[in-house]
Amino acid sequence: MLGTHSLALFATTVFVINATPGVDMMLTLTQTLRHGVRGGLAAAAGIMAGCVVHALAAALGLAALIAASAAAFSVLKWLGAAYLLWLAFGMLRSALAGETAAVLPQSVESRSPAALFRQGVLTNVLNPKIALFFLALLPQFIDADAPSKTLAFLFLGAWFVVQGGAFLFAFVFLVAPLRRWQAGGAWKRGLNAAGAGLFAWLAARLAFAERA
Repeated sequence: MLGTHSLALFATTVFVINATPGVDMMLTLTQTLRHGVRGGLAAAAGIMAGCVVHALAAALGLAALIAASAAAFSVLKWLGAAYLLWLAFGMLRSALAGETAAVLPQSVESRSPAALFRQGVLTNVLNPKIALFFLALLPQFIDADAPSKTLAFLFLGAWFVVQGGAFLFAFVFLVAPLRRWQAGGAWKRGLNAAGAGLFAWLAARLAFAERA
């Protein structure tokens, strides 16, 4: 009725994508280890909110604009890379200072679920590769004679968000027990340093990404 097909294959594809390590999974992991279940769930919820933005953009044709415009792609790409570098800098500063402060410069705010939610939104929305991914993936599961391609886009986008959210929430509860193995300040400094290196690498990978 919605003009979609092969939904079992779509669900399998979404699972493989969610299980592949990337910016979203790494942000969820680091925030869970640093702030516990509450922080991990807040970051994951922000990531899913970002996916809602990309799904709406794909349905409304904005993702096609990013794909077609080298300038639009570059602007979004460099903004995303700069934000990831900012996160890396905050974590590195915490590691060098020997503190357990979170990514944001304001340590009190950075511990709040609202701040972690915003981090999740920004890391996802500022990644143009995700916009192109939605544009490339969703049409493969929409019938050529679908009565409303926009409605089909929205349906598949909502499916992706719900399934992706379930995966990340389960991931949070899976890795949260690792917090019990913390070895005090040295462990936390090491986590901050490793997180800084990881996000710097992700920023470099995004900065050198090309349009498909």
